[in-house]
Amino acid sequence: MRSFSDLTEREVLALAISNEEEDGRIYADFAEGLQENYPDTARVFLDMAEEESEHRRMLIDTFVEKFGEHIPLVRRHDIRGYIQRRPLWQVRPLGIDAVRRQAVQMEEEAGRFYQQAASRTSDAGIRKLLGDLAQAEVEHVRSAGKITEKRLPGDVRAHENDSANRRLILQIIQPGLVGLMDGSVSTLAPVFAAAFATHNSWNAFLVGLAASLGAGISMGFAEALADDGKLSGRGTPYLRGLVCGLMTIAGGIGHTLPYIIPNFWTATIIACIVVVIELLTIAWVQWRYMDTSPVSAAAKVMLGGGLVLATGILIGNA
Repeated sequence: MRSFSDLTEREVLALAISNEEEDGRIYADFAEGLQENYPDTARVFLDMAEEESEHRRMLIDTFVEKFGEHIPLVRRHDIRGYIQRRPLWQVRPLGIDAVRRQAVQMEEEAGRFYQQAASRTSDAGIRKLLGDLAQAEVEHVRSAGKITEKRLPGDVRAHENDSANRRLILQIIQPGLVGLMDGSVSTLAPVFAAAFATHNSWNAFLVGLAASLGAGISMGFAEALADDGKLSGRGTPYLRGLVCGLMTIAGGIGHTLPYIIPNFWTATIIACIVVVIELLTIAWVQWRYMDTSPVSAAAKVMLGGGLVLATGILIGNA
């Protein structure tokens, strides 16, 4: 792996061509991946890919004129400390705004890198070339802004943002909340029944662990198999199943872990505190994403959780 400062002017120009080719393909991938759910943003990325293609052609013309027909293969991952690009599959789960920010960040990072590289070289030709590339990246950012304004006027962008928020709630928040509620509430009875029946922390921990893992697996499969998302519009059944299953396990494990502590009463007091935190978290999620009154959400969750907890304790002391 080579340092950027060791590249010749010819290699720097070849690297710039490689960068434009790769960035153009990334924008095209973004467009392809977003076409179904966000067609207007997809058109933005198609326009940006065309911009990159035009810049690549200009760089190739300059290279051929100065160095000849053969362009050496110099790629960014061959250069030590060079900027890297995240593919769509890493950025898309973060939301549509994250994808848009990634596009702007790509251009800004390239511009800063070229500016820093230009300031470190004493060769006038290389300095000019790097400065021109930095300016080109600044123009890319401006072009991206203009294209976005053209393709995504306020009402269109608001519609896509609403769609993204709805998708987040249906595919992540809702199944996660269902899992968290099931894991936090349904496992209270077996954990505390075992705890008070045996007064043995380790036995309570084993019961809680088994109940949490079993409920997580069950809820995950139920969420994934009960609704394929085609009619309901929720989509991504396996993602929903994974989220639901993991959150179910998390909800049950929270008040199970304190029973690792050998002292029964210390473990039980900590477990009860964890239960309160879990129930308040559920109420907060309902208030934040489900438009539920905070007082109403807290009251319902606390009532349900309290009843299940009391049931477990009563059965354990029977």
